[in-house]
Amino acid sequence: MKLLDFRSDTVTQPTEEMRAAMASAVVGDDILGEDPTVQRLESMCATMFGKEAGLFVISGTMANQVSVMALTQLGDEIIVGEDTHIYNLEVGGLAALSGVQARPIRAEQGRFSPADLKKAIRPKGVQSAISRVLCLENTYNLNRGIPLNADYMKEMADIAHNHDMTVYLDGARIFNAGVAFNMPLAKLCAPVDCLQFCLSKGLAAPVGAIMVGTKAFIDRSRWIKQRVGGGMRQAGHMAAAGIVALEKMQSRLQEDHDNATYLAKGLASIDEGLVDLKAPRTNIVYIDFGATGRQSGPIVSELLKNNVKIKHIDDGACRMITHWGIDKADIDTVLALYKKILG
Repeated sequence: MKLLDFRSDTVTQPTEEMRAAMASAVVGDDILGEDPTVQRLESMCATMFGKEAGLFVISGTMANQVSVMALTQLGDEIIVGEDTHIYNLEVGGLAALSGVQARPIRAEQGRFSPADLKKAIRPKGVQSAISRVLCLENTYNLNRGIPLNADYMKEMADIAHNHDMTVYLDGARIFNAGVAFNMPLAKLCAPVDCLQFCLSKGLAAPVGAIMVGTKAFIDRSRWIKQRVGGGMRQAGHMAAAGIVALEKMQSRLQEDHDNATYLAKGLASIDEGLVDLKAPRTNIVYIDFGATGRQSGPIVSELLKNNVKIKHIDDGACRMITHWGIDKADIDTVLALYKKILG
């Protein structure tokens, strides 16, 4: 039986075109600035997002941490959402690497209230840390994938800029937000000063993330990337897969969103308490087994026995993500299993 892995959109396999591009890539020493394929990838990403320059790094986590190091000084404060990746899933990197403290704030449906954001910004004074960076995340929350529109991003950015703060976007799945709003990425991300996005989430490249922003930000980030061991030699092989991902895989992301909606509706037909059909949705389906009086652990185990993998969040909740390699027939297979397990 085919293994169906819904845990993440990072479990995808590279396409044959990516593999061919990797094999034939023209490469050079990237640390010395001599890899033409890396240069092409960085340039096309900067143009795509309407920013001055780009930087290719190994992962979204590295991009986030290098960015914070480039934007802050020891003892600064960075305002984050309480459910964000940078705050919860990066091994305490904000404190360990940048020496900054995080100020988490609540986000209802992925959104900070303007009042909460203003309250979180420190007043200037001898006893206060400096509120240096506002970190937004789009899509918001790795277990829900809530797309945030340009008006919201501008509203938050305006507040931060009025307090002399830099606005940084963890845009790991920003392409999904762009598809959700049918909006060019440069327009969607115009309010933020700098951002990163993953090539391996949704776009199916095997590795890599891209940072974009001002030339000064990218120049400093390139130096910090080297400091933390992120310098690469002939990195064009990896960059080549990223170029194919950007050129060919964006156009199919709507299929993932449609499949996620199909999955959510199918789950609701089994038990309407399992999912919130009114929630904004991209390619992520949050399943609340606890709301229907069930434990998630036994369900995850039973699915695994039938060659289906989903992400266990806690005793009552799980996550499923649709991606390249998952089609409606696969979803029908899983829904049939759910009916059997939950019936």
